[in-house]
Amino acid sequence: MSAVFQKPGILFLLAMITVPAPGSLSAQQQDPPEDIVQTTVYGFAPADLSGMPAGPEIQGIISARSGEKMRVRSADGTSTVILISDGTEIRASKGLFGFNRKKLAADSLLNGLPVTVQTVQWSGGLVASQIKFRNNDLKTASMIHSGTAQRFDEQTAATEALRGRMGDIDKYNIKSTTNVYFDTNKAVLSGRAEADLCAAATEAEAMDNALLLVVGYTDSVGSQEYNQRLSEKRAGRVVNYLQQACGWKPYRMLTPTGMAESDPLASNETAEGKAQNRRVSVNILVSKGLDGL
Repeated sequence: MSAVFQKPGILFLLAMITVPAPGSLSAQQQDPPEDIVQTTVYGFAPADLSGMPAGPEIQGIISARSGEKMRVRSADGTSTVILISDGTEIRASKGLFGFNRKKLAADSLLNGLPVTVQTVQWSGGLVASQIKFRNNDLKTASMIHSGTAQRFDEQTAATEALRGRMGDIDKYNIKSTTNVYFDTNKAVLSGRAEADLCAAATEAEAMDNALLLVVGYTDSVGSQEYNQRLSEKRAGRVVNYLQQACGWKPYRMLTPTGMAESDPLASNETAEGKAQNRRVSVNILVSKGLDGL
């Protein structure tokens, strides 16, 4: 298993397969804004928020949580770190019937959840006095976060929600890359490959918001058309094993692809080099916009 950072081939591939975020054509053609941290606050906020001066209303998506802090990323790219106290009221919508008056637990504030936050000013920063969100958004975020079993249509909704959330961020941290290798003209996993795949899944499971990108390759022997099919078959075999044997959830995986003989690791002039190029790469990705506070 080896760490890979800023690999041009992977970043180019991500640019091709990432789902664009909703918005105007002109907005999609521009580079997304860098995160700008608007407010940072330290310490533990008091439970009694009465009498504190009002702060701004913050609307956006929770991009990170750490203890009593959460980071909300607005549509313009601004990130605001907000404290959560025992006095924070957390409410979910009930559709046409307004908002639920029952206070929800802070652990319902999951990454990827769109929220509207009323704030007060305290100790040079902001504390959430009220956090509101929609029940449907919470359900989707919970599905993505917990990975519990759902019906096929629910799982599809979670997949599209996750890809849509990632789609407006074109820069990823590539945490590591695991390569598994194949015999000539084969798409059969060896025992070592199977062990390495589950080890990669375990490593990714320990990371918040991690996705897997699976890419298949071949050596230079054979036609381009044949190698394309073979690279796709190898990638598909790896995806199946990750999901069926290693327990990796389908909606935490970007669309697998085959790249035939492109992006070789070694020279195809030698048998040893060809053996290195007959591979599938499993890349662990975390969007920079979601990679911790």
